[in-house]
Amino acid sequence: MSSKKTENIKSIAVIGEREIVMGYRLLGVEDTFVVNDKNEAVKKMEELFASHKYNLVIASQFVQDSLSQTTKSKIEASIDPLVLFMPSLEGAIHEESIAALAKRVLGIKY
Repeated sequence: MSSKKTENIKSIAVIGEREIVMGYRLLGVEDTFVVNDKNEAVKKMEELFASHKYNLVIASQFVQDSLSQTTKSKIEASIDPLVLFMPSLEGAIHEESIAALAKRVLGIKY
């Protein structure tokens, strides 16, 4: 692989509560950031977004809720990096059954 191609490779970052971040760390994602309060979440998210080091930033619902509407709109419109907001652990699974989720996301009947 040429050095030019290597220079263009970016990575994945995960930001959020400890429970979410630890899961991704166990999966091998190296750049994980635990945030404990809203100010820390906003500061770290803005830092990750502006760094141009990541192709993908996965952030928790807590981080999304901490951002101002202006910042949230800018981040949601971006594709480099692409920022995906993960629903909180209490929300998505309890609101939608596993069978309904599999059918909606995968197109299969579970």
